[in-house]
Amino acid sequence: MERRIKEERGYAYEVRFVLHDVEEESKAESLRSHSQNLAIGFALVHGKVEEGGRTIQVFKNLRVCGDCHEFIKGLSNVLKKVFVVRDANRFHKFEDGFCSCKDYW
Repeated sequence: MERRIKEERGYAYEVRFVLHDVEEESKAESLRSHSQNLAIGFALVHGKVEEGGRTIQVFKNLRVCGDCHEFIKGLSNVLKKVFVVRDANRFHKFEDGFCSCKDYW
């Protein structure tokens, strides 16, 4: 999925959102393991999304970082699914490559 988003949407990691002092190579890997990305990945692998509709809901207690926000926007466009992510501030509904917050996260 990551490769498709890079090819179709021009997505690139925004490593400025990595808060840890690590080497450049580790920054991209650090962004991959954010909790909402893992939750979405598990939902897609589990396969129940196809049976029950096209919406995946994720609830988290921290704010969504800018890189994850861009990634989920691209993922919603590529997979033609709706992602609803509740963070510490608001609900984000990602659909067709756009977010309901209009990028005011």
